[in-house]
Amino acid sequence: MWKTRKGALLAAGAALFVLSCGGSDSPSTPTAAAGADCSTAGQVDFVRTTLNAWYFWYQQLPNPDPAGFTSPEAYLDAVRYRPLDTTFSYVANKADSQAFFSDSQFVGFGIRTTLAGTDDFRVADVFAGSPAAAIGLDRGSRFLEINGQSIASLVSSNQLGSVFGPAQVGVTSRVHFIDRGGAEHDATMTKALVTIPTVAVTETYRTGGSTVGYVLFQNFVTPSNAALDAAFGQLRDAGAEELVLDLRYNGGGLISVAQHLAGLIGGAPTANQTFVRFIHNDKQSARNSTLPIPTVANALGVKRLVVIATRSSASASELVVNGLRPYMEVTIVGDRTYGKPVGQYSFDFCDKTLFPVSFSTRNASDQGDYFDGLPANCAADDDLGHALGDPDEGSLGAALDYIRSGRCNATAAARAHAQSLGRPPLALQPHRGDGWKELVGAF
Repeated sequence: MWKTRKGALLAAGAALFVLSCGGSDSPSTPTAAAGADCSTAGQVDFVRTTLNAWYFWYQQLPNPDPAGFTSPEAYLDAVRYRPLDTTFSYVANKADSQAFFSDSQFVGFGIRTTLAGTDDFRVADVFAGSPAAAIGLDRGSRFLEINGQSIASLVSSNQLGSVFGPAQVGVTSRVHFIDRGGAEHDATMTKALVTIPTVAVTETYRTGGSTVGYVLFQNFVTPSNAALDAAFGQLRDAGAEELVLDLRYNGGGLISVAQHLAGLIGGAPTANQTFVRFIHNDKQSARNSTLPIPTVANALGVKRLVVIATRSSASASELVVNGLRPYMEVTIVGDRTYGKPVGQYSFDFCDKTLFPVSFSTRNASDQGDYFDGLPANCAADDDLGHALGDPDEGSLGAALDYIRSGRCNATAAARAHAQSLGRPPLALQPHRGDGWKELVGAF
């Protein structure tokens, strides 16, 4: 997600520029509007008016009677440009959005999940200090039952996305699961305020005579810059000459953080080069602009970059790949990315925030429009049998092998193909179809 804060608020507040499955940082900030009508009709009218001014595809908007809608969310869903925008634009609770972008926090259990088969619901990641970690859930844990219901029944009844209940502190779920080591557990976890570590793992490995740095980067939010500075400082001190950037679950966030990360990766050779070009609709064309790659401390200045990606790598994650490709070899290991070459501005109204697609992005070579995602150069599996950061984990092992040999790992590609055969359609994955859930990427 890329996110930008624009003005145009009903109930006060500044807008944000975001690149993500949800939102993004923006090239410039619009002027805020005063006044607020928080009736249903007033909120629907706010969304309608904002879309007509800022929506990238405003010319394709239908014009239904706004009086026929019961919420601003329902109106947005009815008018969005569905050939390309099925989830990019969304309405979020303002407090939830601010907690995520300002503090990397959300209310939940602290787990990322994946549906590997119609009855195979597994944990992909657990955040340290979370309620999920406290009951023994780990990467690779397999759920057998949730609140007394089997996974197969939850999938067939389309309840998997809602079985954990609302995002409210104190909500509980009873879970029966097998952890990665094979031990069986029956436990209750309670939702709390969870902090997502922006940089979860920083490590170095020796391969092919080189010191390879590894960074598992989780989201592009305000605390990320300091965490990235510390991580890259650690890699510099360790003498890292190569870099593996793990974005496999990173749904995006603030463009300013993506810009900072590009500076840390590219260093002096890319300083002041064009990172991204912003293109708006014809009503906002005066806001078209470019953003450079900055000069930052602790930059590695690598000559090539290896990125681990999955279908959950979106928006600002894709922006980093696309923005650096004119200046260095960027190799994607894993799977095709999500496909979001557009970004949002955020508009606060009442207790909500609207994130409409407001601009498209292109790199210095005029490359963009990757709505089908950026394809992987080397296929590799997301290996739930190993911890993230373990050099024997499928995708990281394949990335290190590529750095050593310059070739894709055939064994990893075969495992990735086998993994894909049993994976249900994306529509069944529990985080699809809800912009906020896709951005956080976790329960």
